[in-house]
Amino acid sequence: MNIDRVVFAVAGCFVLSSVLLSIYHNPNWLWFTGFVGLNLFQAGFTGFCPLAKILKAVGVEPGHAFK
Repeated sequence: MNIDRVVFAVAGCFVLSSVLLSIYHNPNWLWFTGFVGLNLFQAGFTGFCPLAKILKAVGVEPGHAFK
């Protein structure tokens, strides 16, 4: 998997996890969902993603979105 796919997979897992936690534990977990969405939104415009930087440093193959 390249960096792009890992970033999208992790973001999807975070969103689904936080929604489930908000349903079964505490509604304040929706703030985390909003944070992930805001981070994805800004990454779409700026190309900066902290997880992509970490994955690049670890040696994961780069994709086309986060160079």
